[in-house]
Amino acid sequence: MTTTVDPYELCAGVPSVEVFRRLRTDAGLSDKAPQAVALALPNTWYGVVLHHEEEPIGMGRVIGDGGTAFQIVDICVHPAHQGRGLGGRIMAALTAELERRAPATAYVSLIADGPARYLYEKFGFADTATHDSIGMYRLMSGSPEGGGSSAEPAV
Repeated sequence: MTTTVDPYELCAGVPSVEVFRRLRTDAGLSDKAPQAVALALPNTWYGVVLHHEEEPIGMGRVIGDGGTAFQIVDICVHPAHQGRGLGGRIMAALTAELERRAPATAYVSLIADGPARYLYEKFGFADTATHDSIGMYRLMSGSPEGGGSSAEPAV
C-alpha cells in the first residue's frame, strides 16, 4: 500500500512583507507599497500561509474590527499550484476561524474577481446585487513603492 504525503502545509499567520508582495504579484494581483504592507499585516484578525516544501505559495487573510465587520482579503495561490483545491483549503481555514470566533451578527464581505466567485459561493457567500446592494471601492492614488499621490488636483 502506498501512502500519499500531502506536500502542502497550511499555517496560521501572515507572511513577511516581501513574501506578501511576491505572493500577490505571482498570482496576478496588484502590488502594494512595502510601507502599507508593513502597517497592514500586524492588523490581520486571522491569516494563513500555504507552504509547498517549506516555500510559501499561497495565503489569505481576514481583516476587520473583531465584532461587527470582517473582510476576507489577499486570497491567492501561485499559478503553478492552482487547480488543486488549495484556494478552497485557504477559504476553509478562514471561514472556520470566523465561525469559531466572530459574533453571529457579524457581516463578512469579500471582493470576488472573475471565476473566484464560484469558490466563494461554496462557502456561503452571495452576490450583494441580489439583495439590492452593490459593492463599491476607492483606490487611493499612488504607486506601490511610494504610497502617496503625485497627481495634481483637478481644478
